[in-house]
Amino acid sequence: MSRRGKAVAVVAMTGVALASAACGGSEAEGTTPTPATSAAKGPGGTRPAATAKEPIVLAFGGDTHFEGQLRGRLANPSTALGPVAKQLRAADLAMVNLETAITTGGTQAPGKEFAFRAPATALQALKASGVDVASMANNHGMDFMEGGLRDSLAAIKKTGFPIVGIGKNADAAFQPYRVTVKGNKLAIVGATQVLDDNLIQAWTATDTKGGLASAKDVPRMVQAVKEARKGSDVVIVHLHWGAELQPCPLPRQKELAQQLVEAGADIIVGGHAHIPLGGGYMNDAYVHYGMSNFVFYSANGQTAKSGVLFLKVENGKVTKDKWSPALISGGIPIPMKGAAAKAELKRWNGLRGCTGLSATPS
Repeated sequence: MSRRGKAVAVVAMTGVALASAACGGSEAEGTTPTPATSAAKGPGGTRPAATAKEPIVLAFGGDTHFEGQLRGRLANPSTALGPVAKQLRAADLAMVNLETAITTGGTQAPGKEFAFRAPATALQALKASGVDVASMANNHGMDFMEGGLRDSLAAIKKTGFPIVGIGKNADAAFQPYRVTVKGNKLAIVGATQVLDDNLIQAWTATDTKGGLASAKDVPRMVQAVKEARKGSDVVIVHLHWGAELQPCPLPRQKELAQQLVEAGADIIVGGHAHIPLGGGYMNDAYVHYGMSNFVFYSANGQTAKSGVLFLKVENGKVTKDKWSPALISGGIPIPMKGAAAKAELKRWNGLRGCTGLSATPS
């Protein structure tokens, strides 16, 4: 599917599909949403200039890497993410958590049971599959230490693929990715609350050292959101947070979400638990506590439950949301359909119960 298809395919999301769906993700089918008005991405992923703000559809996937059997899929970047790429290409902007160092060298971090890395073709695969931006602020972003960091930053610079949450110093790591989509000025920030205790100092970006944006530094995180807010219509914060395999958000997640919404965040999404958590509205901001695995070599059982989160944004606020369930097979998410999708969507909506979030914006 060409980049032009991203524009043609979003009509249902802004029109038919979400018009017939209640807020809170009650649209049941795992089909590709389609747009009503739009000049979507043109050749090469560029967008025609927009003269006024139009409604836009954002798509989010969870933890993504290219370990194990997934490494071979990089031989053909355009098919690396499998059939779910059709859904990503359908959105006006799509984002995932890139949970790997981009390097073929470096030194594996001490004490790491699982260390992930991938060649620079991983960035090509994301772009070819419809992903527009990714965060590397997570507990695998520097799995191959300073050497891996240098390689990752070099690959990002060479390819020009937008990555947030990592940089040559703290300012660079917290710097938002800014892009205008159909007249909407977006600012996207990435950070992690999850770092191994023995690696916090080595991995955290500072004024004088490269690394990851740490959400453990709450004042710096709040400052980053306030800075992103300047000149932006929509502020998106991508966080790596929570506890593995725990279906409810931790108190520190709820507290940070509240602080970041007060600082100006319109959308907060994140992951780390390897299973889906609930999402919903905190006043008029949208918060999702756990996106689960997405492209992940070891997913099975509960950790194979996945999906794409679609958010419709109008005039700077999320007005509709949709969860399109998927089941990971062979490391890649396969969109669910029919009765299976409806059952999984019902289960997913039930996850909101322990979040303190609402099904609709207030």
